[in-house]
Amino acid sequence: MSSYETPAETGRGFLISVREWTVVGGASALMAINVVLMYVIAATPLAAVNDYLFSVPILGVVVYGAAIVGGELIAERGVEGGDAGIAFVGTVVLQLAFGIFGAGVLSFAPRQSQLTVLVVTAVVVALVTALIATYVYARSKTFENWGTYANVSFIGGIVAIAIGTFVSAVLVVGFVLVFLGFLFRLGWEIWRVRDRRSESVALQTIGVYVAVAGVFVHVLQLVMRALARR
Repeated sequence: MSSYETPAETGRGFLISVREWTVVGGASALMAINVVLMYVIAATPLAAVNDYLFSVPILGVVVYGAAIVGGELIAERGVEGGDAGIAFVGTVVLQLAFGIFGAGVLSFAPRQSQLTVLVVTAVVVALVTALIATYVYARSKTFENWGTYANVSFIGGIVAIAIGTFVSAVLVVGFVLVFLGFLFRLGWEIWRVRDRRSESVALQTIGVYVAVAGVFVHVLQLVMRALARR
């Protein structure tokens, strides 16, 4: 048996274990809290934070990127060190980072339409996640290289947004690359849940949540653009 051979390769197929459902359930709960947070913050002055940060696009990317990376590192350190307090602080930082960003995007929709926008976004993200998960579980191979693809996409996206700060036409390239980065990250995280069964459930839950939240805020922007065209 190779180092990457998994139950999926030995006939397990799409049977999901209790451990995997625990990761899915935990990540879903964190994402549900985040969606509620977006809706609540959208009605507060915090929703205007995006206006200030993204007046210089690369500044917004750096601030939110630092908050997401920092929050994840803090949460992981807490989990690995058995310190629930530190893990909680890191999770709160992540919730606020995605929550404030999402609320800023959502605030451009009329208040009476915001719940509908969030529901539509959630349905699209659920379908995208299901498609990626189906693909990963249907293929008896390693998806470790998707982690590399994600990092390359993120770096390319940051560079494109830095250029787009001065040449606005390039901003869309940055958006696409960062979105792709989260999609690859989601596939990589799902593969880790499938294959790396010895890893911490809590760490994998945080990883899947971050990937899904990243996809969510990008789909939210697309839904808002579609709404604006109506």
